[in-house]
Amino acid sequence: MSKKVYPMTLTAMLVALAVIGGSVFSFTIGVAKVAPVQHLIDVVSGVLLGPWWALAQAFLTSVIRNIMGTGTVLAFPGSMIGAFLSGWLFQKTGKLLAGVCGELLGSGVIGAFVAYPVAAWLMGTTGAVWLFLPSFFMSALVGVILAYALLKSMWSTVIAPRLDKLQGK
Repeated sequence: MSKKVYPMTLTAMLVALAVIGGSVFSFTIGVAKVAPVQHLIDVVSGVLLGPWWALAQAFLTSVIRNIMGTGTVLAFPGSMIGAFLSGWLFQKTGKLLAGVCGELLGSGVIGAFVAYPVAAWLMGTTGAVWLFLPSFFMSALVGVILAYALLKSMWSTVIAPRLDKLQGK
């Protein structure tokens, strides 16, 4: 498979999984609707595809979920920052834990702070930024724990050989 077809195909599959998973397995904590499957997919795409493809996956998933009415505009800053940071940190370090921490920090903390002005502007939500932090963080935490367990269980047999092949090793 060519170097362009593989990431596009995998990104499309991850978008589909995130849309379905985010629509089926979501719940409300505080003022935010949270979807831990999105965070799981953000880490998977960041690790397997890198920061730019992960960013594209998060954006496309957010667009589709908003069109379907199963997501909110808060999905954009949360998922996109986390997915990019997950991919970027993994790319820089080559360590799965760095990718996981990137998603947790990007979506769970930075995304919560960025979501506040977005919510105030587009949704008319008033209140403290601290309302977003617990819900974003808990959603990201559940998702990254699942992602770490999934990727770690497949690492030596599936993922490491594929990453070596893609990097030309």
